[in-house]
Amino acid sequence: MSYEDKINAVDRMQVYIKEHLKEVITLNMLADIAGYSPWYAARIFKELVGISAFEYIRKLRLSSAALVLRDDEVKVIDVAFDYLFDSHEGFTRAFSKSFGMTPKKYAQQTPPIQLFMPYYIRHLYVMRKKGERPMNEKNTQNTVFVQVVEKEARKLILKRGIKATHYFEYCEEVGCDVWGILSSIKGALGEPLGLWLPRKLIRENTSEYVQGVEVSLDFEGEIPEGFELIELSPCKMMIFQGQPFKDEDFSEAIADLWKVIDNYDPTLYGFEFASDDAPRFQMEPQGYRGYIEGRPVKKL
Repeated sequence: MSYEDKINAVDRMQVYIKEHLKEVITLNMLADIAGYSPWYAARIFKELVGISAFEYIRKLRLSSAALVLRDDEVKVIDVAFDYLFDSHEGFTRAFSKSFGMTPKKYAQQTPPIQLFMPYYIRHLYVMRKKGERPMNEKNTQNTVFVQVVEKEARKLILKRGIKATHYFEYCEEVGCDVWGILSSIKGALGEPLGLWLPRKLIRENTSEYVQGVEVSLDFEGEIPEGFELIELSPCKMMIFQGQPFKDEDFSEAIADLWKVIDNYDPTLYGFEFASDDAPRFQMEPQGYRGYIEGRPVKKL
């Protein structure tokens, strides 16, 4: 069995788990999806993902349940049953072990917690294989949606790296679990972002590339340990959105859009890039919506 065969089998299992998280999932079901025996399916899942399939499912269910408790007015017992825990007590024990507090306390206080945000093995394989791979000219995007949006004054909860200039270096310096904490922050203005800071916002001996999430000026929530809260001035952002892509082709999708941006002339529409005014940002590459990146601009 080749390494790519293993990747494909585990990828199928991960997709199945994601789509059936609130349903009963057995090893035999995963084995059928993988196309191998239950013993071998369990073995390759742990080999590539690092934890067993059922530990993976448990962590994913607990994190999904936490987001429901954070955002909705629900009973703990209802959430427990929705995510297939047998009892209130069993769910409370598992939740407390994972997040350091009971689900009831979390629902009341909603502090930042370390959610489980798994890498899909297909993505991880592509990243390891390609890294910052040069663009394939044949895949250059011809259609890109561009719009300018006004950003009001706001704050940014971020975690800095050391010397990182892009995502891969940042993960090596800081780790890849920052996204899970950012995703748990209640009151965020949007989803977590990867950002390139302008010079004025880079502290000495810290990185240009960071990860963070925007919050309102009056945000009073808890700042996670090791993170920082800074204020961002009002600005204009030119948002570039590429075409949808296959999830495994995210590296090419990013490179394709970067080439479009590098060749784009905002002066034709009365703007110029203003990299010193605000952070440039990238949203999580998700194939169904295309890769999205924002660059600060100002009127001529």
